[in-house]
Amino acid sequence: MEQVVVIVGAGPSGLATSACLSAHSIPHVVLEREDVYASLWKKQTYDRLKLHLAKEFCALPFKPYSPNSPTYIPKAMFLDYLDDYVETFDIRPRYHRSVESAVYDKADGKWRIEARNTESGGVEVYVAEFLVIASGENGAKYIPDLPGLDTFQGEISHSNEYKSGAKYENKDVLVVGCGNSGMEIAYDLSNHGVRTSIVIRSPVHVVTKEIVRLGMKFSKYVPIRVVDFMTVVMSKIVLGDLSKHGIRPPKQGPFTLKATAGRAPVIDVGTIGKIKSKEIKVIPAISKIDGKKVLFRDYIQREFDVIIFATGYKSIANNWLKDYEYVLNENGMPKNSFPYHWKGENNLYCCGFSRRGLFGLSMDAMAIADHINKVITEKNEQVKKNVSESVVYYSDLG
Repeated sequence: MEQVVVIVGAGPSGLATSACLSAHSIPHVVLEREDVYASLWKKQTYDRLKLHLAKEFCALPFKPYSPNSPTYIPKAMFLDYLDDYVETFDIRPRYHRSVESAVYDKADGKWRIEARNTESGGVEVYVAEFLVIASGENGAKYIPDLPGLDTFQGEISHSNEYKSGAKYENKDVLVVGCGNSGMEIAYDLSNHGVRTSIVIRSPVHVVTKEIVRLGMKFSKYVPIRVVDFMTVVMSKIVLGDLSKHGIRPPKQGPFTLKATAGRAPVIDVGTIGKIKSKEIKVIPAISKIDGKKVLFRDYIQREFDVIIFATGYKSIANNWLKDYEYVLNENGMPKNSFPYHWKGENNLYCCGFSRRGLFGLSMDAMAIADHINKVITEKNEQVKKNVSESVVYYSDLG
């Protein structure tokens, strides 16, 4: 099937790219391996989830939130927003299409994409001038290979399977991972009467939603180092010195870390108060797991019924994108630095890999669509020029 643009993935990145291409009237197709768009949001997010950033930083292209919507959008409202987005821009993904291979044909300068229809079992071949990877950073869950993990006698789970702490009432649960998901899951568990512990191994910045919102606004007008200083000072005033509770701040500022390493600060939803009151216990790095016992690096050992890994995800684009080196590195992440990470060679692009959330993927989608439109326009102008020169040439011969 001949296509102008093929987009792989119907998450927010793919939806945003589709809307931006439609704004330029560029034909395209969206391939999605699941049976629904935004499957991660619809199927693999916990019940109490809210967008961590204010709504002005979480809108997709061409569709801001209504003025009367809350500043921080809850999960149910965001899903309604996505439903409305798909309907507004008439986005029609082809579901049950699991892309198995994408190869660039240098002879004709086009991409050959093979996708298996998981309903029929057949393989469909798409040939496209442009290919957009919109499968995102969260392609597959990541669980570290801890010593003795295979001997654990309790339940092992990942944050993408977590819904509510009600399931674990009166149990001892260990959360591994101190990012936003890990901290919020620990808070939710504690609210449901779960004896909760969390592993905080690495230094991490902890802020509030309001502080982040101010920082993002100030970052438009003042240098990042100034925003970092302001953020750290405000966080210490509001939350206090967290080092005495086992939470050490990184040497680099929160906005610098986000810009250079993609490491977002933790936005406190109430977890810090529970850590201070000892309702949530902070545990250092795990040394070894032996049955139901978990040994930590301070030589303490405890028994747990459940371990929940909030250890993030990894990109799996390299599994099917055979010529990934045109835009990605060996880890499946952009090889080019921000803000040009989205653009590769041979009309290959990636959307949603900037580690800047919905705000970042929206910028990616607009940049990609604008660039594709520019390439197509220049190509058409060159064709018109060649035709015009041919007409003049043959006219002269006559």
